[in-house]
Amino acid sequence: MKADADASAPQAKAGETKRNLILGALGVVYGDIGTSPLYTVREAFGEAGGLAVAEVTVLGVLSLVFWSLMIVVTLKYVILILRADNRGEGGVLSLAALCFAAMGNRPAGRALVVGLSAAGLALFYGDGLITPAISVLSAIEGLKVVTPTLEPFVLPIAVAVLVALFMIQSRGTGSVGRLFGPVMATWFAVLGLLGVIEIFEDLSVLRAIDPRYAVWLFANEGWFAFVALGAIVLAVTGAEALYADLGHFGRKPIRQAWMRFVLPALLLNYFGQGALILRHPELVESPFFHLAPDWALIPLVVLSACATVIASQAVISGVFSLTRQAIQLGYLPRMSVRHTSEHEIGQVYIPRINWILMVGVLSLVIGFGSSGALAAAYGISVTGAMAIDAILAGIVAATLWKWGRVLAVLVFGAFLAFDLMFFAANALKIPQGGWFPLLIATGCGVAILTWRRGRGVLFQRLIEESLPLDVFLKRLDKSPVRVAGTAVFMTGNTGMVPHAMLHNLKHNKVLHERVVFMTVLVDEVPHVPRDCRVEVERLGKGVFTVIARYGYMDTPHVPRALEKCRAHGLAIDMMETSFFLGRETLIPSTRPEMKPWQEQLFMAMSATALSATAYFCIPPNRVVELGTQVEV
Repeated sequence: MKADADASAPQAKAGETKRNLILGALGVVYGDIGTSPLYTVREAFGEAGGLAVAEVTVLGVLSLVFWSLMIVVTLKYVILILRADNRGEGGVLSLAALCFAAMGNRPAGRALVVGLSAAGLALFYGDGLITPAISVLSAIEGLKVVTPTLEPFVLPIAVAVLVALFMIQSRGTGSVGRLFGPVMATWFAVLGLLGVIEIFEDLSVLRAIDPRYAVWLFANEGWFAFVALGAIVLAVTGAEALYADLGHFGRKPIRQAWMRFVLPALLLNYFGQGALILRHPELVESPFFHLAPDWALIPLVVLSACATVIASQAVISGVFSLTRQAIQLGYLPRMSVRHTSEHEIGQVYIPRINWILMVGVLSLVIGFGSSGALAAAYGISVTGAMAIDAILAGIVAATLWKWGRVLAVLVFGAFLAFDLMFFAANALKIPQGGWFPLLIATGCGVAILTWRRGRGVLFQRLIEESLPLDVFLKRLDKSPVRVAGTAVFMTGNTGMVPHAMLHNLKHNKVLHERVVFMTVLVDEVPHVPRDCRVEVERLGKGVFTVIARYGYMDTPHVPRALEKCRAHGLAIDMMETSFFLGRETLIPSTRPEMKPWQEQLFMAMSATALSATAYFCIPPNRVVELGTQVEV
């Protein structure tokens, strides 16, 4: 009996872990898509969609929502794209890394993937601005349903909630995150319950499962049905979070949370709203809140506010996580990244991004004034990002999955057609507010591509003015006096002597008895195992090269990496070690390889970059910086 108990204990623990992961996925992964019922159906018949309320239009809208959730979210993301994990991690940059691995060193292919991934990253930032604004506003607007006299308080309350949300980011989401799952589980239960009650009042609404109603909507409404797609897409916003959060929860918990809880709750609520509109067309202005009885309105508004705050928190955390990956992969300048949890590596806080997001979100809320107006700006970023996911996933399917080009084009080409159709419908809303996410995405995309281009030019300039390492070693016999201690020179090129070393020799005319040329490399994988992190090569004459490898989800830490060198025969005492870093002052080039505005933008971005000392966690009191001017 004891043996049976001992055997069942790990199974029980595994089951509990699985349940916790599913509960966590409800709170983090599905916060965005889970709050879409607040505004999707309303907007289809409002300014965003413009459809007239009639049986054929209501059933057609519900049919489009149903099949969008089944095709775009369930089939494309939950079943297929979740397979494309880069050692357990997901997101557009992970998808790009898989494409890089499949393409090898083909310049044209890599340039295409870089462009697509930069565009996907830029569009994600646009989504990160709009989601908190529209989600919180749509929930607080429920107060107008309670009583119209509360309408003047909607905007101030929404602003206060959002300011509080951004102010607490620096404290981390660990303790609050434990409440995410239970709150969202309650939210989805309420969604399903409200929908079921209304569906039983008019079971005929279930006819909308038939895809012919979607076809009939286009046949009867034509252009207006196409315009309404710009509102229907609101039902699938947040689908890309399924893939982005793969590394936090794993494939199975995300899939099971969707199939068991989220999808049924969403469908029941959407169909419940449809049944309500069929019976009471006059309630189309706020069908979600009218699903509840009068006594439950205030509790529903409070629960909606909690759910939208959680959805916003999930998106903000996703922006932090993706920014951290982008910094590691060289898409953005170095920034201060603070870890808010000792146990969860994914919980980070980036102050600069937090305040930029806060200003942007508040500007949206105050500038647009209502969730209905914001709906015109929503969708462009999401559909653009989904289209990019379809293209990159198609490349992965054709190469890494061995599908072949024909099958990959047929399957992901069909998904791309859906995405482009949604994108085209949302493009109609550009004059009404769709210009905003496009403006944000364009600005971010230009900055990302300029930074990558500038870093490439700078790297080439430094190589041109550097001394090959083998030549330096041959000249060491004529070197100046060797002094006690260890000198670590940080370099981005293992085959060249860094400028800091050349300047040190020129001005100080001494060389330490041990010289370490250290390079930090970020591989296109999420994590590098600790036992594979450091490589040490002894070059003779007291000179060593050290290569520290990290994944784009790892945090570079030079002192810890040097401690691991002891196992490779290089014992370094930090108290007797000095770090020499080069600080480049950028000046416009007389033979420019970038346009003048790109030069100025790159120099401005470089000026705001976090110092290598702070980014690599090097003790400041052990650092010597040597400056040089470099033309870009």
